[in-house]
Amino acid sequence: MNWLADLVLVVHVAFILFVVGGQILILAGWALGWSWPRHRWFRLLHLLAIGFVMLQAWIGVICPLTTLENFFRDAAGIATYENGFIRHWTRELVFYTAPGWVFTLIYTVFAGLVALTWFVYPPRRKL
Repeated sequence: MNWLADLVLVVHVAFILFVVGGQILILAGWALGWSWPRHRWFRLLHLLAIGFVMLQAWIGVICPLTTLENFFRDAAGIATYENGFIRHWTRELVFYTAPGWVFTLIYTVFAGLVALTWFVYPPRRKL
C-alpha cells in the first residue's frame, strides 16, 4: 500500500505542476508568440483544473488526492515520511501549514489569473 500512496503523491505533484507550470507556459507562449499554448483543449483542461481546486477550497472539501494518499498510508501503517529523501521533500514542497483561508485566497487569485488570461489571450479552436 505504501507504493500506492507514493504513486498518488507523484500524481498530485504532476497535477500541481500542470496547473502552475501550465499558466507559466501560457504566459511565456503569449510573450514569445508560440501557438501551442492557445490550443483549446489544453486551455480548457487547465481552466477546469484550477477551477476544481478553487471550488474545493470554497466549499471546504479536502483534495481527493490527499484523501486517497492518506488512506493508502494509513492502510500501510505509515505515520511519518522518514523513509526516503525524495518522498520527504516532495511532501514538504506540496503540503505546508497555513490557515485554510490563505489557501482559498491563493487558489481564488490564481484561478482569477487563469480566467483573465483566458479572456485576454484566448484559446483558438484550430491552430
